[in-house]
Amino acid sequence: MVGIAMLIIALAFVVLVIYLSIVLHKVSGTVDETKRSLSLLTADVDVTLHQTNDLIAKANVLIDDINGKAATIDPLFEVVADLSVSVSDLNTQARDLGKKASNVGSNAAKAGTAVTALRFVSKFFRSKKEE
Repeated sequence: MVGIAMLIIALAFVVLVIYLSIVLHKVSGTVDETKRSLSLLTADVDVTLHQTNDLIAKANVLIDDINGKAATIDPLFEVVADLSVSVSDLNTQARDLGKKASNVGSNAAKAGTAVTALRFVSKFFRSKKEE
């Protein structure tokens, strides 16, 4: 009976060893696949990082170019602003001159009317003296 128990224990041990060897073989395959995936992923990340660095370098060049152009355009905007103020002042002065000319014209019309009235009165009195 002890012999049969030893035989069962030996068979159970052999089955356990075979099962563990199958599991370890699958685990080692998974480890190998994981290593391959990691190496591919690392290569892809390296390529992406290099492309990102190139894009950042190009963006920096573009930003420097835009900043330089903006610095050269700033004086132009200042000149345009000064010109706008000058044109506004010129419009104001032209409006004031127009008002003065209108007042002078109005005064001239009044003076003309007064002269005409004086001439009429003068003719009237002359005609009265002649009578």
